[in-house]
Amino acid sequence: MPRVPLPPAAFTVDVEDYFHVSAFESRIAREDWHAFECRVEANTRRLLELLARHNVHATFFVLGWVAENYPRLVSEIHQAGHEIGSHSYWHRRVDHLTPEAFRTDLCRSRDVLSQITGQAVRCYRAPTFSINRQTRWALEVLVEEGFRVDSSIFPIYHDRYGIPGARKCIHRIETPAGPLCEFPPAVVQLGPLRLPAAGGGYFRLYPFVWSRYCLARFVRQNRHGFVFYVHPWEIDPNQPRLRLASRASCFRHYLRLATTEAKLERLLKTFRFARMCDVVEGNGELATTRLAHL
Repeated sequence: MPRVPLPPAAFTVDVEDYFHVSAFESRIAREDWHAFECRVEANTRRLLELLARHNVHATFFVLGWVAENYPRLVSEIHQAGHEIGSHSYWHRRVDHLTPEAFRTDLCRSRDVLSQITGQAVRCYRAPTFSINRQTRWALEVLVEEGFRVDSSIFPIYHDRYGIPGARKCIHRIETPAGPLCEFPPAVVQLGPLRLPAAGGGYFRLYPFVWSRYCLARFVRQNRHGFVFYVHPWEIDPNQPRLRLASRASCFRHYLRLATTEAKLERLLKTFRFARMCDVVEGNGELATTRLAHL
């Protein structure tokens, strides 16, 4: 009997450069970003080539600053058939912003992306997954500004982000402004523990066989595709070394950068991937979560 194929997962890319990351923000002023060597164009194009080899279309959450300074890159992503989402404009954590400042940043990123692509921007991911219990108000703002899918709530405990106990499956959140689809980064349930398995530093840390096991287990447990994410700088072991953060933060950032691209090749051979919008549309009727219950 032929094997039943696994449902497609969402392959996502957070398009930012190495000097944009939250770990360095206290030491790098945003007005000084232009002083750093830009590597996001070349690294993103390497990811585009990788995805093309495997005939995969993905969702690219693009930083508004990157889009405004490198609009041709956004056009290339869009013309290759990938979905364009917002990753904010200035890469400021939501929990560092007022609702008014969040809306201003969100709209600026949305507008520059839509002007380049000629299409509405419907998907959002907060920098450092920084929508948490204290910033639930951001979900209502997203709906008010035309967004339909969010992928910002990491359903784990972490020292910098996450909502422990939040739903780990794709679901619909009812806000006062209307519904929003939440598609959380993948976590796998191992007994009483939730283990992050969605990508990024976790993917670089884990042996590939463990990542493969965790992601396949997620599909078996939840019966739908997972969200995987990567950053262009994660395939760039030759990026400048910035010793501007704590040892823990530098360890997280530079860990096993040389192995990422080869592991991504294996991942793309193992699972079926699609754009986030396609995975959401193929999920059928989404269950509802009230905003007050998050």
